[in-house]
Amino acid sequence: MRSIRVETSAATILLTEAPEKKVKDRRSGEIATDPVTGEVLWTVGVVYIEGGESSLIKVTVPERGVTEGLTLGAPVSLVDLVARPWESTFNGQQRHGIAYRAAVVAPAAFPAEVGA
Repeated sequence: MRSIRVETSAATILLTEAPEKKVKDRRSGEIATDPVTGEVLWTVGVVYIEGGESSLIKVTVPERGVTEGLTLGAPVSLVDLVARPWESTFNGQQRHGIAYRAAVVAPAAFPAEVGA
């Protein structure tokens, strides 16, 4: 499926879950890796706030893109964030959603207040 670039310049993004290695198979504990580079993948939880609305999302980031200085509750930037629609059938049930991936997650500053 097609990847869709997500424009984040007008959003406030706050870290809600610390980086963790992404698990590919919960039963075996196998860690997910990038199919092209073989690099270990990590996930972070963020709240994405824009236009008076917010969403909690999980974002996958390659290991080299998880930077130092990340603090829960603090703003972060998600470099090259993309959304990819997905669908699958599991145990006869059709499932679908949106997967998010960024090249880098890094500390950021709170945006200036409007009218400040």
